[in-house]
Amino acid sequence: MDQISASTLRKTPLSTPTDLGQNARNDISAALTALLADVFALYLKTKNFHWHLSGPNFRSLHLMLDDHADQLIGMTDAIAERARKVGGTTLRSVGHIARVQRLLDNDADFVTAEDILAELKSDNEQLIGILRQVHELSSEHHDVATTSLLEGWVDEAEGRVWFLFESNRRS
Repeated sequence: MDQISASTLRKTPLSTPTDLGQNARNDISAALTALLADVFALYLKTKNFHWHLSGPNFRSLHLMLDDHADQLIGMTDAIAERARKVGGTTLRSVGHIARVQRLLDNDADFVTAEDILAELKSDNEQLIGILRQVHELSSEHHDVATTSLLEGWVDEAEGRVWFLFESNRRS
């Protein structure tokens, strides 16, 4: 390849070959980018609560929240790479996350263990709804790879909701 061609390629906008149409590319990559922002927001909230948890059952709840955070951070690369594989782009900064996320942050100085579990349960339920919406969208566009990934993430989120619910249940 000559120097001019290489230079031209370096200046070409990101483009990924896919058999999905332009509407599918735009819709799915935008939905995945918003999902990624929500997952990062929930990851950081989960770690925040993990770091600041206090009270009875500290050890078991601390470890559970660490497991949940590991699941969430484990999703991030796959979500971003899927957005790129379908021909889109994805998040570029923490500011971008803040502009796109739908899940709310919690910057309180202290949150009780019961409120932590209830808030994370609610956030994970909201995430399940978002995952199902993205699944429906990707299914409409016949993007079986994205729908397949989402199905596993729905199952993981349902597991987190179950653990948070049971951990906060009064006997």
